[in-house]
Amino acid sequence: MCSGLRFLLGVTTAVALGAGLTAAVPGAASASSSGSAAYARDTWSWGPTASSDYKGWATGKVRTTGSGLRISGELYDAGGARTCSWVKIKWLTDRGKYRTATFKNCSQSTPRSFSVNAGYMLSSEAKVCRGTSTRITGKCSIWEGVWSQGG
Repeated sequence: MCSGLRFLLGVTTAVALGAGLTAAVPGAASASSSGSAAYARDTWSWGPTASSDYKGWATGKVRTTGSGLRISGELYDAGGARTCSWVKIKWLTDRGKYRTATFKNCSQSTPRSFSVNAGYMLSSEAKVCRGTSTRITGKCSIWEGVWSQGG
């Protein structure tokens, strides 16, 4: 009987935590010892987004941070010699201004990680292009939604 009750309590706690509710469990660790409030880290996945010739593609995540949102991911390059894959990310800030960040990968075999702190934003989009080692030359995908406030 006691083991059945213990099992039921464990299942109830797991369901409550899985639903995003907080549960008071005896012996559970409290917030950090420095006294700062812990915040929930939410993550949204995006991609893959491919260039129009399908020789470059990107995929990634948007995560919450203490100072807004961070867009990160990996850029893949499967092109020929002297070509590179580029990912261009643009986002609309909470003040109504567009910001952009551009990253390239010329490795032809190894994915390159990228990350940009977007702060508090309303929406973001990404496109993948082909180019040289110095600039984007074309064969871009359309702008694809990465994240949008409210869904």
